[in-house]
Amino acid sequence: MKTNRAIWAMPVVLGLLTVVGLLVALVGDGIWDLVSVAALAVPVLVGCWHAFKPARSPH
Repeated sequence: MKTNRAIWAMPVVLGLLTVVGLLVALVGDGIWDLVSVAALAVPVLVGCWHAFKPARSPH
């Protein structure tokens, strides 16, 4: 059985990255634009990786 920390760690990290990326995009300029793009790209890439990875066999 997984603990709550094991279950919620990655969703919390991805949520924090999203919030940081959105806030930096609103208030920053210059290099902060690249930081916001990187922070917002990570959740998208993780979602794409999970969407397109092959399914595990039930055996």
